[in-house]
Amino acid sequence: MATNIKFGTDGWRAIIAQDFTFDNVVLVTKAVAAYIKTAYGSSRPVIIGYDTRFLADKFADTAAKTLNDCGLNVKIADRDAPTPVIAYSARNLNTAGALMFTASHNPPEYCGIKYIPDYAGPATTDITDIIVENVQKLQSGDENLIKISQDKGITEIFDPKPEYFNWIKNLIDFEKIKNAKIKTFYDPIYSTGRGYFDELLKEAGCDITTIHGWRDPLYGGGMPEPKEKFLGELKELVIKNYPSLGFSTDGDADRFGVIDEKGKYITPNEIIAILLKHLIKNKKRSGIVVKTVAVSQMIDKIAAMYGIEIKETPVGFKWIGQIMRENEVIIGGEESGGLSIWGHIPEKDGILANLSILEAVAYEDKPLYQIAEDLKDEIGAHYINHRLDLHLSEEVKSSAMKIFKENPPAVIGGVKVNNINMLDGVKFYFEDGSWMLIRPSGTEPLFRIYFETDSQDKLDTMIQDIKKIIQKI
Repeated sequence: MATNIKFGTDGWRAIIAQDFTFDNVVLVTKAVAAYIKTAYGSSRPVIIGYDTRFLADKFADTAAKTLNDCGLNVKIADRDAPTPVIAYSARNLNTAGALMFTASHNPPEYCGIKYIPDYAGPATTDITDIIVENVQKLQSGDENLIKISQDKGITEIFDPKPEYFNWIKNLIDFEKIKNAKIKTFYDPIYSTGRGYFDELLKEAGCDITTIHGWRDPLYGGGMPEPKEKFLGELKELVIKNYPSLGFSTDGDADRFGVIDEKGKYITPNEIIAILLKHLIKNKKRSGIVVKTVAVSQMIDKIAAMYGIEIKETPVGFKWIGQIMRENEVIIGGEESGGLSIWGHIPEKDGILANLSILEAVAYEDKPLYQIAEDLKDEIGAHYINHRLDLHLSEEVKSSAMKIFKENPPAVIGGVKVNNINMLDGVKFYFEDGSWMLIRPSGTEPLFRIYFETDSQDKLDTMIQDIKKIIQKI
């Protein structure tokens, strides 16, 4: 049994059969049940959803039985479903929250479990801290924390799709998309977005072709992540069928991927910027903008152009979601491909993000590649963004972070450091307007280094320099 169960930026994830076992699913589910009974009582049901990973449906069944044994009623999805759909259902059905079995974009050997409270966004640290504490109490033999109930709960199967679809149609202008007659290709990467995003596109009148639209727990030998390197086939289809657009979603469809008419991958930073302008200009939304510390300055420049306030958060959508619950937020986004918009749930939603891009193209009545270029020209900046993932030991990661915080270099890549931000990790602002963020991943055994600059030569020099600095530690 795992002894070190922690909730990172988006739940607990571990390797199937190593730490992510049925025994540990029971353990974590009981810990969540103890929290639910304290926070909500036993009258409201708990939603359970799962993605297409190996055994995810069986883990979900085990969790349902465990919750029933604890006296809680359960509504379990009728098939694998996207995280944003399960999150919306948690709020819409007046529940005590949801358990979602997913490891999102992680490799196929991983599974995960996240608790989504009734507000339909990621559980904040104050909640996950209680759940982890409950896990520790159960591991130490605390028999009074949660007991088998004499009045056992029941499990019902439900279809979350119809009500989610109705909700999305209130947020997105389907008629506008229908009139634009846009040809589209979609790659759900063998995961939960199939039968959701493509079905919504059909209802929006799009000519839609889906590839890899069946369940494969091994994701075709790749990763369920809508990054450019995993979307080669999608890019080829878009190029061969000009003019058309390509879309993708990750393992649980909370992240997005977009290919423009020329076959170019549009980065999440660019997508957030395009949608921010679209929501202000075309849909007359007002409020603030929320972004993580790793998101491009493009957002700052657009916000300044329209006189919009920006709030910056640590990496992890739970921080964005928390602000969305407290403020009118036009858009909240993170560079890893997660966003939500005004009026929607405080959870990232790849389906909604892709539909919003279609809506923006329909409103602007010009190709997506032209929209992207026009926006860069308008703000006077063509940024290059890059993320470097380094596999380092915990000892090296800890030593590196200590050095960067206590004795940071004054020059990196030949450019002087002007300022340092320690909101999350260490972010260096350079005198030429570039920046670099260094932080350990909250969900994977990685050291992430983010860069933004205005030339490939500068980027290459910064990467080489930072690698040398870390190698010396």
